[in-house]
Amino acid sequence: MLTLPRKLMFAIEAVTDIARQPLDRPVPSRDITSRQGIPPRYLEQVLQKLVKAGILSGIRGPKGGYRLARERRRITLADIVRAVEEVAPGREATAGGTVLHRQVIAPVWQDVQAGTLQRLDEISIEDLCLRAQAAGLDEGVENPLDFII
Repeated sequence: MLTLPRKLMFAIEAVTDIARQPLDRPVPSRDITSRQGIPPRYLEQVLQKLVKAGILSGIRGPKGGYRLARERRRITLADIVRAVEEVAPGREATAGGTVLHRQVIAPVWQDVQAGTLQRLDEISIEDLCLRAQAAGLDEGVENPLDFII
């Protein structure tokens, strides 16, 4: 069974945590750490990658923190995977290894990755927020509106 890398799990949790907070103020990383139990040293690395990828925006200063850079329904799990894992098409096949690896195993693995990313492109942060709400996890969280006029 494939497992979710910790760094990727932290990234998804952080983005979902930020998406579930009120839109009128940035979310400090220390708040995410305390709510989700993500070690600060991992969290900062992940948040910087998410900012660089345009998923989050960072606000500096004493009232700073992180906000979603776009609507939560427009951020997919695949976006987060691509940002954190730095997935690039064709990277596996060109990696070293044996002829068997390059000609047989790597292409199969690329197909698996492509299928997984395609499925993750169908799941948005909005979907995760709705699941959290359905699971009763919204206690103490204001429900942020997410709409375009």
